[in-house]
Amino acid sequence: MTRTIVESKTRTAIIGFDQPFCVIGERINPTGRKKLAAELEVGNFSTVEQDAIEQVAAGATMLDINSGAVFSNKMAEDPRYADNNFVEPPLMRELIERIQAIVDVPLCIDSSVPAALEAGLAAAQGRPLLNSVTGEEERLERVLPLVKKYNVPVVAISNDDSGISEDPEVRFQVAKKIVERAADFGIPACDIVVDPLVMPIGAMGTAGLQVFELVRRLRMELGVNTTCGASNISFGLPNRHGINNAFLPMAMAAGMTSAIMNPVRLPISLAKIAEKKLELASYGIIVPDDVDPELFVQLLGMGSTKSRSGSEMEAIRAANFLTNNDPNGANWIKANKPTLAAGEVEAGARGRREGRRRRA
Repeated sequence: MTRTIVESKTRTAIIGFDQPFCVIGERINPTGRKKLAAELEVGNFSTVEQDAIEQVAAGATMLDINSGAVFSNKMAEDPRYADNNFVEPPLMRELIERIQAIVDVPLCIDSSVPAALEAGLAAAQGRPLLNSVTGEEERLERVLPLVKKYNVPVVAISNDDSGISEDPEVRFQVAKKIVERAADFGIPACDIVVDPLVMPIGAMGTAGLQVFELVRRLRMELGVNTTCGASNISFGLPNRHGINNAFLPMAMAAGMTSAIMNPVRLPISLAKIAEKKLELASYGIIVPDDVDPELFVQLLGMGSTKSRSGSEMEAIRAANFLTNNDPNGANWIKANKPTLAAGEVEAGARGRREGRRRRA
C-alpha cells in the first residue's frame, strides 16, 4: 500500500489508501480574501491564528499555508512589493513560524514562488508537504531539486506548458510524466500526491465522472496518492455544500486519499441575524431584542454563531466509517456524541453505577 508520510514536530499524518481521508485545511490563503491580505500587509496575524485553531478543531489533518498576498498599499513606498518573489518568502516564513507556535499539525507549504517554498521548508518543523510542482519544464527543474534536498513529499498538479487540458487522458499523461521525472531525482512515487484537477460540474457535465476515473487510474497504474481542491467541483452553483457532500465520498470510493478544503462551517454573523429578525417582523413576528443569538439561530435552523465542523466533514467521517477506515466507528461516534455540560451525567451512566452497587 502506498503511504505518504507528513510530519509536524510531534505528529505524523499518513496519506494512504488504507488510511482515514486526509483533510488539508485551505483557509490560510490571502488569495481572494482582501481583509486577510490587508491584515498581513500591516503585520496582523490574528485571523491567520484564528483560522489555524478553528480548522484543527473542526478536524483538519493538515493545514495548507499559502503566502500569495499582494501588498498594494506598500507599492507606493517600495515598488518591490508588487513582486511576489519579494513579498512571499519572508511572509511564508513568518506564517509558518506563527502557526507552528499555536497548533501542532503537519503543514502543506503552498506557493507559486520557488523561493517562498524554500523559505517555508527551512522554517517548517518535521516533514511538510510541498504544494506544488506541475508538468511545466521550468517548474519541474526548480521544484523537484527542493523536494529531493529537503526529503519531503510534493503535490503534483496535472497541467503542463500547454495549460490545463479538458481531456482526462492528457491530464493522466502529465501526472505520469511528473512521477517519472521525480524518479530521475530519486524521489519515490509514495512521495508524489497527484492533483488530477477537478473541473466545475456546472461548466462540464462529465467533470465528476472524469475525476473518479482519473483517480482510479492514478491509484492502479501509478500507485500514487491523490488530492484536489474539493470545492472546485461546485464552483458557480447554488447549494455548493450539497454537491461537495456528495462528491467527496464518491471521490473517496474511487480512491482519492486527501483534499484541500475548508473543514469549518463559518458562524452566522450578527448582521444575518438582524436581517432574519427584520424578515420575521414583516410577517408580524416580533423577536425580543434580548433573545440569545445562539438559541435564535438554532431554533430557525440557520446554523450557529460559533465556528464548527462543516457538513463536508460529516460526509467524510461517514465515508471513513463505511470504508472501514474508522474501525468500530470510534471517530464517528466521538464527533456526534453530545457534549455534556459541567456536572451533567451521561444518560444511563448513573443507573449503571448504581446497578453495580446494588449487585455488590
